[in-house]
Amino acid sequence: YAWDANEEYLFKAMVAFAMRRYSSKSTTQISNVLLCNVTDRVSFWFVVTDSSKNVTTVPGSEVEAAIRMNRNRINSAFLLSDKTLQFLKITSTLSPPVEPSTPVWLIVFGVVLCLIVAGIVFLVVSGIQKHKKKNKESTERENLEEKVEVTLENGIPCEALDLKPGHINGVFAADDERFTSL
Repeated sequence: YAWDANEEYLFKAMVAFAMRRYSSKSTTQISNVLLCNVTDRVSFWFVVTDSSKNVTTVPGSEVEAAIRMNRNRINSAFLLSDKTLQFLKITSTLSPPVEPSTPVWLIVFGVVLCLIVAGIVFLVVSGIQKHKKKNKESTERENLEEKVEVTLENGIPCEALDLKPGHINGVFAADDERFTSL
């Protein structure tokens, strides 16, 4: 955007605000902030004078500390960030890296533990189902054996044939195929 007299006034006001806030004195005025060597690329240097002595400048360390303390307010006033509004000799106030509330190793440990527990539960449940299925099959066999009547023919025990409708007796099936015409 265009850097004009209004933008200069806003910058001076923000620096004066930072100085007032830092030193807790209400002596710093907008007129105490002097801009020097302003270029078209919005590059300049500035000094802050002491209003009580009117000639001496405020030490650079105090100005740096005041700007560092109020850097986010200055950036917000110009809708800029630390990457776009650069103060030479003043380190940028980067936000600290975000750390998760739980450590990463704890998350990985939880996932692995859940997989192990799920595997154990799966094995136990499948074992119980196999055991029930095996018991059910053995009881069905016992029930079938009880239903089969043992008949004696010529003194030899023979099992009764299951003569349900649609059941094919294997003895006669081979003879039918042998005599089938082509």
